[in-house]
Amino acid sequence: MKKIRFYKSIHVKIVTIYVLLIMIAMQVIGVYFTGQLEGQLSDNFTGTLNERASLLAYNVEQEMTRETEEDSLSLEARISNILRSDAFSMENADVQVIDINSVVLTATSPSQSNRVGQRATDPRIKQALLGIRDPEPDIMRNTQNGNRTSVMAVPIESENQQVIGAVYIEASMEDIYDQMQEINQILFAGTAIALGLTAALGIFLSRTITRPIVDMKRQAVVMGKGDFSRYVKVYGDDEIGQLARTFNDLTDKLQDANATTEGERRKLASVLTHMTDGVIATDREGNVILMNRRAEEMLDKKQESIVGSSLLKLLNLDKFMKLEDMYTFKDPLLLDFDVVDQEIVIEANFSVIEKENGQENGVIAVLHDVTEQERVEEERREFVANVSHELRTPLTSMKSYLEALQDGALQDPDIAPQFLEVTANETDRMIRLVNDLLQLSKMDSKDYNMNVATIHAPQLINQVVDRFEMSTKNQAIDFKRKIVDEPIAIKGDRDKLMQLMDNIVSNAVKYSPEGGSITVSLKQEKDRIVVSVKDEGVGIPKENIPNVFDRFYRVDKARSRNLGGTGLGLAIAKEIALAHGGNIWVSSEWGKGTTFSFSLPYAEEVVIPE
Repeated sequence: MKKIRFYKSIHVKIVTIYVLLIMIAMQVIGVYFTGQLEGQLSDNFTGTLNERASLLAYNVEQEMTRETEEDSLSLEARISNILRSDAFSMENADVQVIDINSVVLTATSPSQSNRVGQRATDPRIKQALLGIRDPEPDIMRNTQNGNRTSVMAVPIESENQQVIGAVYIEASMEDIYDQMQEINQILFAGTAIALGLTAALGIFLSRTITRPIVDMKRQAVVMGKGDFSRYVKVYGDDEIGQLARTFNDLTDKLQDANATTEGERRKLASVLTHMTDGVIATDREGNVILMNRRAEEMLDKKQESIVGSSLLKLLNLDKFMKLEDMYTFKDPLLLDFDVVDQEIVIEANFSVIEKENGQENGVIAVLHDVTEQERVEEERREFVANVSHELRTPLTSMKSYLEALQDGALQDPDIAPQFLEVTANETDRMIRLVNDLLQLSKMDSKDYNMNVATIHAPQLINQVVDRFEMSTKNQAIDFKRKIVDEPIAIKGDRDKLMQLMDNIVSNAVKYSPEGGSITVSLKQEKDRIVVSVKDEGVGIPKENIPNVFDRFYRVDKARSRNLGGTGLGLAIAKEIALAHGGNIWVSSEWGKGTTFSFSLPYAEEVVIPE
C-alpha cells in the first residue's frame, strides 16, 4: 500500500482545521473588538474635547466682557490664569485664545508663545470667528513627530450672540493609539496562547479519532493479504466505535466468505484437474486466463506459456474465425492436431461467460479428445467395407457359375461338376467368414465367457503341431520343435488356445514354400511362457508389420484370397491372446521369413500331463 505523506494525513488535517478555526475566530473577534474600542475611545475623546472647549469659551467670554478695575490684571493674564487652572488644564493639548481681530491673545504651548500678539491665519480660526463651528474636530498628523492630533476651533460668543473671539485647540491622540497598541498586543498574545492550546487539544482529539481509523487501515492491509485472524480494538460507543464493531463483523463475514470461496475454488480446481476433458477460459479480449491439466496434455503446452495469448491462435482458428464469431458459435468444431507420429482429433465446444448485464465477459472452450472415437468410426466404416467386399466376391463368383449352370452348363458332364465344386468352395469360404465374424463379435461383447481350466502347455502345442504334420505331408513341410518336455501349467480355454495355435501355424503353412521348414518353440520366462512359430516364407515388408493384426488386413491380398484366407485369423489370434492376459507380436525380415510369438501367464498350480 502506498504510504500517506505527513501533510496529507487526517491527523494533520484535523489539527490544521482546528487551528485555522481558532485563528479566524480570534481575528474576527480582535478586529471587531479593537474597531469598536477605538471608535468608543475616539468618541469619548472628542466629546471631552468639545465639553472642555465649550466651557473654556464660556469662561473666556466672561472675562472678555467683564468690566475691568484699575488694579485688576490684564485680559491676557486673566485668560492665561484660566488656561492654567486645574479645571481647564489638558495634557498633551495646546490652546490658543484669539480675539475678534484674529489676534492671538494667549497660548499654552511654549512653542506657540511667539505667536501671541500676531494674527492667526488658520482657516479653522477664521471659520470660528464667523460663528461657524464644526461638529467634529479634524484629525491631523504632525509632520515633525508623526503624532496624530485632533484640531478644533470654537467661537466665543457674547450674551447677545455676537462673536467676540475664538478658542483654538490642538490635542494629541497618541494616548488613545498607545492604548490600542497595548490592547492589540494583549489580543495577539491571547491568540497565540489559544492557538497553542487548540493545537494541543486538536492533536489529542485527532488521535482519538485517527487511532481506530489507523487500526482499521492496518486491519484492511492484513485482510488484503488473506489474514482474517486480527480484529480492530473498540475504543468507545460512539460512531467510530460502532464503525470498529461493524469492521470486526465484516472481518468475520469475509473470513467465512473466504473460507467458502477457497473451498469452492479447491473443488473447482480438483474438478478441472481430474476432468477427462480439457477446459480453457479467456477474458473478454479472447486471451487465455486458465487452462487445466488435461488441456495442457491435449495441446502439449504449459499454462504458464499460454496465459495471455489468443485462444484463436492457440486452436489454429484465427485464419477463418474472429472473437465475435466464437461468441455466437454453438456447434462443436473438430480440430486436427496431427504430429509426426500421431494423429490427434479434438472436438471443441464453446460457451460464453456473461455478466449480469448480458455482456460477454469471456469464453470457455471445452476440448474433448475424439481421436479414439474417430479411429473406431474409421475402423467401423473400413470393417463394413471389407465385410461387404469379402461377401460380394464369393457371391459374385457363385452367381456367375450358377447363371452358367442355368444357361445349360448343367447338362455338360465335364463342366457341371467343376462349376458345382467352385460354388461349394465359395459357399464354404462364406461360411468360414461368417463364423469368424461371429467369433469376433462374441469376443468383443462384454458377456463373452471362456471355459477356463489348467492346461499343460507343451502337450497342447505338440497336439496342434502333430495335427498339422499329418495334414501337410504332401507339401513336404518340415516341422521343427523346440518344446521342453516338463510340466508347465497355464490357465485358459483349451479350445480357444488351440484355435490361437491353429491360426498362427496355418498362416505359417500358407506362406511357407514347398520343402520349407516351420519351427515351433516354447520357452519359459520369469512370469510367463512365450510360444513362437517361425516360417521360411517371403516375409512381411517393414511398413506392413504394424497392421498385420488388423481385421481384414492382408499383405498380399491376391495371394491370400487364392489361399482361402478371410483376413481375420490373426485378428482372432490377437483377441484370444489378450483375453487370456497375454500378448502377441510379429517380427519379420523381407525374403527371409516371419516369426509370430505370443505370451501367456503361468498358472499357480502344477499340472500332470496325461
